[in-house]
Amino acid sequence: MWLVLLVGVVLMIPHAQTLFQWLAPDARQVIYQRADFTQLLGRHLMVVGVAASITITLGVLAGVMVTRQWGRDFLPLVSQIASLGQTFPPVAVLALAVPALGFGTIPIIVALVLYGLLPIVRNTIAGLKDVDPGVVSAAYGMGMTPGQILRQVELPLAAPVILAGIRTSVTINIATAALGATVGASNLGDPIIAGIVNANNAYIVQGAMVIALLAVSIDSIFEVFQRRLRLHTP
Repeated sequence: MWLVLLVGVVLMIPHAQTLFQWLAPDARQVIYQRADFTQLLGRHLMVVGVAASITITLGVLAGVMVTRQWGRDFLPLVSQIASLGQTFPPVAVLALAVPALGFGTIPIIVALVLYGLLPIVRNTIAGLKDVDPGVVSAAYGMGMTPGQILRQVELPLAAPVILAGIRTSVTINIATAALGATVGASNLGDPIIAGIVNANNAYIVQGAMVIALLAVSIDSIFEVFQRRLRLHTP
């Protein structure tokens, strides 16, 4: 339902001048036209998707590492680094990244990776720690190697908790990605920034509305996956 509504709004915006005119009665143009909203949506999804892929890989690997016997000494360090990434404002990350990386999508991807690590790392650690030690002992008794136990026992049992962290990370970053428009990364933040600069409330509402619907749609998809995982997790 949310996906259908998202697609409908994206397709409707270019033809809804009368609807948005009351939000900016003094503006000569009330529909954002510098880029098509379908293109902005695709670019937004691309940035969030790339950042999410990197964040999930780093977050899950870090969580697995610090829950192994050989990596437990690094648990405080990894937790602190992940926490620092989220407490550091994304705007500050962009300001520091632009001189080194230039304008475009790379600085916002870096900011999203840092900002999205904490929920994934924490949930991966929590999920793996909550696995019943008796199940792990039984797997050892069956002759399974540590790698097999991790892949076939621990990760499947911890998957619902890990997915909850990924869900939180991705949903938050969908909104945060809009900041990329301030450093030349074209996405759904473009109409919002243009609306702020030109005092055009119609632009702001259009960008915010599509981002909100995208976030709710992605969150709903994750909810479906979580339900299925719970049903198939013993």
